[in-house]
Amino acid sequence: QVQLAESGGGLVQAGGSLRLSCAASATRFSFQAMGWYHQAPGKQRELVATITSGGNTNYADDVKGRFTISRDGAKNTVYLQMNSLKPEDTAVYYCWIKYRYTDYWGQGTQVTVSS
Repeated sequence: QVQLAESGGGLVQAGGSLRLSCAASATRFSFQAMGWYHQAPGKQRELVATITSGGNTNYADDVKGRFTISRDGAKNTVYLQMNSLKPEDTAVYYCWIKYRYTDYWGQGTQVTVSS
């Protein structure tokens, strides 16, 4: 079982920045992929960004050029740097990890962007 601990959410004005972090418990094998999803009220959970063990990244179209995903393999940690935040980025952000073909989710951290 993989445990995930998220941090970094909060309230920010439009145009501001936040950095989310997600630390995973130690595992015997490397993670296949890590990433972030978000879920706004009344909407489904959607992909924000992912990064594979090989370093390949994937972003949702509406965050390209504004958000950057990165990871520290030694610390089992994935980060999401969010710049130029917009009110429509407001959502609960969930850390996601795929480990040995199983999906694991964090508890979620609220990001609120005021206009």
